[in-house]
Amino acid sequence: MNQLEYLKEITTVVADTGEISEIRKYRPTDATTNPSLLLKAAQLPEYKSLVDDAVEYSKKTEGGLDLIFDKMAVNFGTEILSYISGRVSTEVDARLSFSTEETLNRARRIIALYKDAGVSQERILIKIAATWEGIAAARILEQEGISCNMTLIFNFAQAVACAEAGAQLISPFVGRIYDWYIANTENTSYTPLEDPGVRSVTRIYNYYKKYGYTTEVMGASFRNVGQIYGLAGCDLLTISPKLLGELKKESTPVQRELSPQGAQGCQEEKLSLDEADFRWRMNEDPMAVEKLSQGIRAFAADTRSFETQIRTLYRI
Repeated sequence: MNQLEYLKEITTVVADTGEISEIRKYRPTDATTNPSLLLKAAQLPEYKSLVDDAVEYSKKTEGGLDLIFDKMAVNFGTEILSYISGRVSTEVDARLSFSTEETLNRARRIIALYKDAGVSQERILIKIAATWEGIAAARILEQEGISCNMTLIFNFAQAVACAEAGAQLISPFVGRIYDWYIANTENTSYTPLEDPGVRSVTRIYNYYKKYGYTTEVMGASFRNVGQIYGLAGCDLLTISPKLLGELKKESTPVQRELSPQGAQGCQEEKLSLDEADFRWRMNEDPMAVEKLSQGIRAFAADTRSFETQIRTLYRI
């Protein structure tokens, strides 16, 4: 067995890519996309038909650039689902991260587009940035039977609020937390179990299992396989093709680090956060404030880049 196979025995492996060829290669259970991954994939010739179809759909329905992007994301998601047995995550436009109403509108439209493509909503996770407004939208969507993947998680308060809202899944960003600590402290490296991103996800996982939350924890944004080893046993891990390839080359058994049984020793007090408490806890965490804002800006910038390309290529 290789390490990827060992990992799959204790954790659901998710491919962090928009490239369908990589999905076929690694055969993960689930897959997750975001605007940055879709922008990269949409520039490849083999996926031009998926973009062409989105443009034609928007023209027929008199939609705008936002509809083209959503339809393209659904086209990629539908294609990806033909190669996996689980779910695909499709993201709401990051520029709507501070509007509950607009997030709801776009999430419902994405689900409707999947339905038109013959895809059941049980196989879709709507990705939403874990702002207070995004979490409020997730609470409503979950009540409507639309499952949500809360992304850009950097702070414990975000994780608690998402679980209280009944979100299906959260994506704490291990690598981006690590990046901040490397850039802003004297540390130049960490062992897997001391890595600040790994410790953040471990804390969340243990808290969820200790208090019986059903929200799934999916570690994301890895910089190296050591971070993956440190979270072996987490509900899910979404991993880039590069790191999936590294795991596939190694045969040393992967040791389980997280488990529901081990989580029972969690010493965290149970929290219930209102908006003021949530915002204060975020405000007190400069890493989380910076990385959340940076992540939203980056996804928004890639969405705008896609729109610019569409205007140029299709003369819209």
